[in-house]
Amino acid sequence: MSKRGFTLIEILIVIGIIALLAAGIIIALNPGRQFAKARDTQRVSHLNDILKAILQNIVDNKGTFNCAAGPLPTTTPRTMSSADYNIAPCLVPTYMPRMPVDPKDGSWTDVNDYDTKYQILQDATTNRIILRATGELTTTIEVSQ
Repeated sequence: MSKRGFTLIEILIVIGIIALLAAGIIIALNPGRQFAKARDTQRVSHLNDILKAILQNIVDNKGTFNCAAGPLPTTTPRTMSSADYNIAPCLVPTYMPRMPVDPKDGSWTDVNDYDTKYQILQDATTNRIILRATGELTTTIEVSQ
């Protein structure tokens, strides 16, 4: 009478094949890269939202950006934060419910305590408003109007 079943060697070979397939799938999906890509996409969306709010402020004020922080910087980019170029009180809550901040390094408490980690500059020659973020997959993310 013969006994039917799998030998220990056969079971170990099947487990080894499954482990190799699982490792290949994890490497192919690369979750770290997917999260970084999602955060970069979110940064682009944030910059577009801030730019739209700035442009709406300009439209509402007949072509001039009206902000207690002063005119948009034209010589060097400045960080939109409560410690540097405090633009949030000019945009929140009139043009946006809260100031978008970098999904990894930004912080928001209120209009008096935040750091977007995003930069702003208005080109002096073209008058284009340029917003920048430091990305994870794309080194510099830039949106302009």
